Amino acid sequence: MAKTIFITGASSGMGKATAKLFQAKGWNVIATMRNPAKETELTELENVTVLPLDVTNPEQ
Repeated sequence: MAKTIFITGASSGMGKATAKLFQAKGWNVIATMRNPAKETELTELENVTVLPLDVTNPEQ
C-alpha cells in the first residue's frame, strides 16, 4: 500500500519539488496551492491530487 503525503505551497519552489520527489518514489501526493487552476505540471502526474488551499485564510 502506498503512503500519502500532504504538501502545502506546491505551486512552486520547495513545495513543488517535494511533491515531484514523493510522486516519483511512488507516494500518493495531495498537493495544495492557492490557485490550482494555473497548475499544469503536477496535474499531469499519476497519484497527485491538486487542491485549493490558502493557509493564510482561516475559513479554509
